Amino acid sequence: MSAKQGSGTPAGKTNKSGKGEREIPHNSQKAKKYYPAEDEVKPKKVRKSIRPSKPRETLQPGTILILLAGRFRGKRVVLLKHLPQGILLVTGPFKVNGVPLRRVNARYVIATSAKVDLKGIDSKTVEKVGGEGYFAREKKEENKGEEAFFKQGEKPEKKPIASARANDQKAVDKALLSNIKSEPHLLEYLRSSFSLRKGDRPHEMKW
Repeated sequence: MSAKQGSGTPAGKTNKSGKGEREIPHNSQKAKKYYPAEDEVKPKKVRKSIRPSKPRETLQPGTILILLAGRFRGKRVVLLKHLPQGILLVTGPFKVNGVPLRRVNARYVIATSAKVDLKGIDSKTVEKVGGEGYFAREKKEENKGEEAFFKQGEKPEKKPIASARANDQKAVDKALLSNIKSEPHLLEYLRSSFSLRKGDRPHEMKW
């Protein structure tokens, strides 16, 4: 009996014997004889939705922050702008403590009670620096051959600072420095680094 079912799939055969009936599935419904040697990797379904991060109330533009991680840990910086996904745009300024315009994670900063007036800062430059792709690394062409082989033991060359970034740094720090100098002891406060000594209790400190 090779009649087709209503769903479009071919029906199997039914063999009758003295003991009863036995259904034989169609060739298309039989189990596969070949199985892959390795399991097929299936992409995992991400059910978590990306929620917009809520900045802390203490993290307001102009607030002086203390960096807790990274190359400039212990330095005091000025918060300029909130970026997506809990990232902050900060600056030293560079002439004060050597911290350039950079992005930091909001989890690794301590907000202090001190603030700097951001009046007069070039907002267009801040928007430009906070945009996507500004801090993206440039792809280098890897030279494979004799030159690359002999340069393995040499010290890596210092990356030259782009003139556009240097101009953006000066444009942001120009108005910021004048506002900092107008406040007494604020310049020395930004120059000093934060550190803990034996016996210090950070949970009892007033930032």
